[in-house]
Amino acid sequence: MYHTLNYKIGAVFSIFLAGVFGVCLPIFGLKSDSKFFLFVKAFAAGVILATGFVHILPDAIDSLTSPCIGENPPWGDFPVTELVAMAAAILTMLTESFASGYLNRSRLENEAKALPVSIGGDNEEQSDDTVSAPTHASIGHSHGFLLISQDDHVDPRKRILTQILELGIVVHSVIIGISLGVSPSVSAIKPLVAAITFHQLFEGFGLGSCISEAKFKASKTWVMVGFFSLTTPLGILIWICVSRNYDENSPVSLLVSGFLNAASAGILIYMALVDLASPLLLHHERQTTTFTIQLLSSVSFISGSALMSLLAIWA
Repeated sequence: MYHTLNYKIGAVFSIFLAGVFGVCLPIFGLKSDSKFFLFVKAFAAGVILATGFVHILPDAIDSLTSPCIGENPPWGDFPVTELVAMAAAILTMLTESFASGYLNRSRLENEAKALPVSIGGDNEEQSDDTVSAPTHASIGHSHGFLLISQDDHVDPRKRILTQILELGIVVHSVIIGISLGVSPSVSAIKPLVAAITFHQLFEGFGLGSCISEAKFKASKTWVMVGFFSLTTPLGILIWICVSRNYDENSPVSLLVSGFLNAASAGILIYMALVDLASPLLLHHERQTTTFTIQLLSSVSFISGSALMSLLAIWA
């Protein structure tokens, strides 16, 4: 008991540091307009895709097809895991669509309201210079046409996607913490700690690249960094405390973890392919760039998915 506790406490610190380093490196260590950052984003997309397909979805299938649930579950032989994953992907797409539509309509309404003020009026002394070159004092305080803050140049869709992505990763991180927190033996914990540490490093790298591109305010960025970095360590600590009363093979535990994992898999798979990989590899702008950049982006994407898939051997 004490031997496993020591390993679990050590895992809390190693996983926390790996998460912080992974998520902070793209945010503070890379320029978002560099070609290297483009390759980092492609690598991150591969990591997130493999997380959904190779790590999370198989765990969800194992949980929801476990004989511990019962010989005749309510859904019978129906592939309920895949259904939940698909539903989560569809819900993510609809959330992205409606949220982006709402933000774009709001921006257009604000621009329309600001047009009479910014283009002219009854004041004959107002010159064209007032419209084309607003003062620094006005920038950042008005949300109308030609008078927008620097943050308004960031596509709001990127911020929505980043927050949805973090939600999917965090749900999975909680379940990872549970699996390590309830592990009964040192032989089971050792490879799990190493694998989860690298797992957090790569996942943090993927999330950090999205946070960097979304250009949140500093306070929001630190909240997202902390939320991701602390989730798995806190999950480990909580489940160390309750592990004596927790049965990971009980029907309720299997159902909860199975459905949550299936939903997380659907979210991450959708976002990796549609929102991360597709703009990098299939967008017209990328396909008209040099062959070398296109090739290196593809290699980075494949490398990220391959390295993350290899971790499934241990965790």
